[in-house]
Amino acid sequence: MTFRHGRLGGNCAVRPLLAAALFLLCLAMAVPAQAQPGPRLTVVATTNIVGDTVRQVVGDAAEVVTLMAPGVDPHLYRATQNDLRRLSQADVIFYNGLNLEGRMADVLAQMSRRKPTFAVTEYMTPEELLPSAGFGGLYDPHVWFDVSLWIKAVERIRDAMIEVDPALSDYYAANAARFIEELRALDEEVAAAFAAVPAERRVLVTAHDAFEYLGARYGIEVVALQGISTEAEYGLADVRRLVDLLVERNIGVVFVETSVSPRGIQAVVEGARARGHQVELGGQLYSDSLGAAGTPEGTYVGMIRYNVQLITSALR
Repeated sequence: MTFRHGRLGGNCAVRPLLAAALFLLCLAMAVPAQAQPGPRLTVVATTNIVGDTVRQVVGDAAEVVTLMAPGVDPHLYRATQNDLRRLSQADVIFYNGLNLEGRMADVLAQMSRRKPTFAVTEYMTPEELLPSAGFGGLYDPHVWFDVSLWIKAVERIRDAMIEVDPALSDYYAANAARFIEELRALDEEVAAAFAAVPAERRVLVTAHDAFEYLGARYGIEVVALQGISTEAEYGLADVRRLVDLLVERNIGVVFVETSVSPRGIQAVVEGARARGHQVELGGQLYSDSLGAAGTPEGTYVGMIRYNVQLITSALR
């Protein structure tokens, strides 16, 4: 429940003859313009990574609805009829952008003509983004794995909410400032965790190429079976390429992902074993989706911590 807060102004110390009347006036001035809680804003986010970040900024001032459930691959996601209904009823819409939600592009473009619709990556500059020839020449959209860069997503959400709901601008600004400080501390924590892993062991082998921002920010070599988008098919040549890498560089651990089929990585593991090289699964990483709601991995901060702990423990 959200209340709009006003400010008591004026001086109510008056002569006795006017005390009763001005006392009532002071009471009226103390009541904010919207003292009774009205209906909260409805904010719709595409992915749960965007949705959790939006919640950190809007607090209890809005209801946040996320379209994609945990484990859903945003590269392949198509809007359902229920999604279209939710989007049409939203007061504000947030999406990742950079073509992450490629199959929803037309829907998001249509919605942007009718209501406030924002890409949280809008404040990120070309110099900060990673280009990818394998993604149609577009920028890599997995920006959330650079925690310092994801702060710009928080800033975009803050400014969008202030634009849409200026009466609560101080509230949104305060929430964003608190979360940004939390992310700055998390960025330092992640950097320290990877710095503790010997440089020659900082090689992350995954199912699809979602971790380049993690690698660029924290000094990790990232190798993947599939490209940036899971729409890109992998073939036998890709499996052989990865097996060669594991054998030649004596890499003993690879990772699967919650939103990508494990079959490709399992084929790589089996291929390495057929050549006498033992490879273990280091665990299941969260890449394009958070974990289940109500779990630590169901929040952006918790997901980052979980991934970093899993990766650093395996690489050591």
